[in-house]
Parts: sequence; C-alpha cells; structure tokens
Amino acid sequence: MNEKVSTGNKRYLLHWALFLSTFLLVALISGRGRTWAEAKAGSDSPDGKDPMFAMVPVGKVVKQEGKPVQIRIHEKFTPGLLGLEKWSHVQVFYWFDRNDTPMNRSILRVHPRGNRENPLTGVFACRAPVRPNLLALSTCRILSVQDGVVTVAGIDAFDGTPVLDLKPYAPGQDSPRAGIKVPAWARKKKQL
Repeated sequence: MNEKVSTGNKRYLLHWALFLSTFLLVALISGRGRTWAEAKAGSDSPDGKDPMFAMVPVGKVVKQEGKPVQIRIHEKFTPGLLGLEKWSHVQVFYWFDRNDTPMNRSILRVHPRGNRENPLTGVFACRAPVRPNLLALSTCRILSVQDGVVTVAGIDAFDGTPVLDLKPYAPGQDSPRAGIKVPAWARKKKQL
C-alpha cells in the first residue's frame, strides 16, 4: 500500500499530533509527574492522604516608579483591614507566581542567594524563591492604610504579585528572644 498522503490528510494528522502532544504536556504539568490515580485523588503524597489546599489572593502588589509600594486589597476583603493602621509593620504573604513552574517546584536544594560559594542547602533551610509551595513572606513598615490600600516602605516582590494574606508584625510573638543561631553563609551581607 504505497499511496501518497494528501495535503488535507497531512494537516489532519498534524492537527491531531499537536492536540495529543499538547494534551500530554498539560497532563504532565498539571499532574506534576503524578500518576493519574494520584492526580485524581488530589494529592502529591505517595500515599494519597495529604489534603490539597486552595488559596485565593486577597490583593496584589502595586509598584510604580517614584511612588511608595502599595498592597491593593480586593474590595471584598477590605473589611479585614480594620485596625491594621494601629500597627507599625505588617507581614505580607505572597505567591512567587513568576517562578511557578513544575521544574521550580521540584527543586529541593540550592546554593543560597544564588551564590555557588554558599553550601548546597535544602530549600526549607533558606529563603530561596524555588520550592514545592512558592509561598513568600516579607515584613514591611506600614506607611498608611486607606481605602483598601496598605502603603508600605518596600517589599521584595514584583508589581502584580498576588498577595495571599496580611498579618500584623507582633514583636513578642514573631521574633525569638533567645537561642538564635544561623549558618555562616546567612551572617554574610548579601552582595547586590
């Protein structure tokens, strides 16, 4: 059977090949290497027993040249800002959305601060922006709280970064009083 494949049939076959490869790629990315049973169960754990959590951004970071950084809270969450203006600092929990790839979520050891002179360290022992859950935390000085906007002195996040939660910084609760130790690499000033 030595028939030529017509141009129409070639397009049809190419269309289906692209569809199937896209489908498989999406399945691989969304499942992040899990089996179909694990993905269906909604768990990344080998035994399928760990729960999955859904988070909804409460706002976003807004950075504009020459202006203080703003945390703009979505309207339905603005009642939660009541009383925040009485605090000097706020802990901003946000999502490293620009690092959210299956590869970045699978990295578990890094050289802290991207410096190969620092020892290979687990992501739970440093503040790397690559990790299984791309949760970030910055403590920021509050400049003002007004009309659903928390203006802060600065934040280590990009413009448009989704904000997951805000909590006031409470010195007695949020900072240890004694017994603090850090590795040698963390005592060095970060080179910018």
